[in-house]
Amino acid sequence: MTYKIGRRALMATAVAALSFAAPAVAEMKKLDSIHFLIPGGAGGGWDGTARGTGEALTKAGLVGTASYENMSGGGGGKAIGFLIENADSNQGTLMVNSTPIVIRSLTGVFPQSFRDLTLVAGTIGDYAAIVVGKDSPLNSMADLMAAYDADPSKTAIGGGSVPGGMDHLVAAMAMEAAGKDALGVKYIPYDAGGKAMAALLSGEIAALSTGFSEAVDLANAGEVKIIGVTSPERVPAAPNAQTLVEQGIDTTFVNWRGFFGAPGLPADKVAMYQDTIKAMYDTPEWEEVRARNGWVNIHNSGDDFRTFLEAQEKVIGDLMKKLGFL
Repeated sequence: MTYKIGRRALMATAVAALSFAAPAVAEMKKLDSIHFLIPGGAGGGWDGTARGTGEALTKAGLVGTASYENMSGGGGGKAIGFLIENADSNQGTLMVNSTPIVIRSLTGVFPQSFRDLTLVAGTIGDYAAIVVGKDSPLNSMADLMAAYDADPSKTAIGGGSVPGGMDHLVAAMAMEAAGKDALGVKYIPYDAGGKAMAALLSGEIAALSTGFSEAVDLANAGEVKIIGVTSPERVPAAPNAQTLVEQGIDTTFVNWRGFFGAPGLPADKVAMYQDTIKAMYDTPEWEEVRARNGWVNIHNSGDDFRTFLEAQEKVIGDLMKKLGFL
């Protein structure tokens, strides 16, 4: 299997799960509250997904109140361990996670996997983006590649994940597809997207590999320039941002995000969470949040979520071995 097929398979895994939600359940019981556990710091993709979902659920009247708790540490492992160890007292908690729960389990960053949690639902996909500061001389991926060729040591790419994590993987995929040595890229990790973005704005790194939704607001405010997006076509939330593909770098990627419950979560509670999330898709409040962030609706619930994760685990594992991360 060539590297190109591996990347396409990764995209296909997510796209195959693309679905449009059914209308809201007419007689569904309203949830009093949901507590969102966020495994990283403020300003990252997990943070934005949890808070955006909570915003939509409460404004649409599907949930009474939403609360949020950021718990950084261990590449997300601290929050996972907390949820497992305190399962009985966290039945009202949903933990947000995404592709890194697969990557970090494969690399042994933490000993648990998605199999140790209750799978509630996958909810959205977020493309990745390569961004530079507003005053950077770099304006395209070609500029970034030229800078890298001139001096790799001064062309560091940062990300809000650990070495070998998703942001690193995306940067490596882009460099590899551009004909560079993916393992030669100087990657600097930060704790979540907010700190990584601050490093970019302060000039610590030449470029940042991050979630598209994290980059959109700052790009619209003129703080950063998006020089490449991993979508197959341009995303309406940032119509002037070029894709990698249209710049001759044949790679695409979408990062799913979704929600997990504590192990042993009673079936009736799981069903209630799943019904509530399903109903959310048909609300204008959700569409406002989704469009604002440039997310793709990827809804997988229960067993479908497990099948999706198992397929992604295989594709990502093969890709990481090919790149030398495993």
